[in-house]
Amino acid sequence: MNIHLFHHISTIKMFWQSLSLAAQILLGYGLIMLISLILAYAWSFHDARSIREVGVWVKPMKFMAATALFAWTTVWVLDVANSQVGHTQTFVWITALIVITSLFEVVYISYQASQAAASHYNTSDVFHAFMFGLMGIAAVGLTASQAWLAWEIWIEQKGGDMTVETLSVIIGLTLTFVLSTLSGFMLGGNQPPAGQGLPLVGWHLHKDIRPAHFLGVHAQQLVPIWGLIAGKIWGPYANMGLFIGSMLYFFLWVFLTVLSFGRV
Repeated sequence: MNIHLFHHISTIKMFWQSLSLAAQILLGYGLIMLISLILAYAWSFHDARSIREVGVWVKPMKFMAATALFAWTTVWVLDVANSQVGHTQTFVWITALIVITSLFEVVYISYQASQAAASHYNTSDVFHAFMFGLMGIAAVGLTASQAWLAWEIWIEQKGGDMTVETLSVIIGLTLTFVLSTLSGFMLGGNQPPAGQGLPLVGWHLHKDIRPAHFLGVHAQQLVPIWGLIAGKIWGPYANMGLFIGSMLYFFLWVFLTVLSFGRV
């Protein structure tokens, strides 16, 4: 037991030491968000206030969870793509962009929750309208970090024999930027219905762009996972499998987007 434990600790230590400082910061930042989520969840049991029939701490917790996953995935995809971009100065700036934009959103959303006031769609005065617009800019900056990373990986590996795993990372990061930005702008102009919605996620199945937005954001994880699967089971046809899977993913996003406007 002790030998196995020592082996696992040594493996984790070697992995940590192999990372750049920027990647370590992203992993640590994700951990901070996870701890914040746990604390917010615990505090929510002592705060019965609500906004539009939903507990005031639900939105901050969703953003904390999403931010943690976003930060960790940014480091993970570098390993999937077998990329050294994480050790470049450019990745330092990508990390800074992720931390600054996401931290701004989480802090402001949490502050508004503490005041039992809405953060999104709050245009009750000039200040709140400005902050709502600033959140939109921050959201675009956050997803743009993934397009930037995709570009850097592409530049790094375009001259070689690009694996299906690397290609899946590039496609996934690009889709995250494109799809989540488009759905984010649509979401910014179409407030979802009030109320609890579906368990855990809180979505509604009618006139709610959030399911499509979720799919857009999480292309960052789901497309690379599909790339890993395709590489293992489809052999020489892996690239075709990745292409088909990516197209189906895109069409599902389109379907959910159209559904949210009640056109299906």
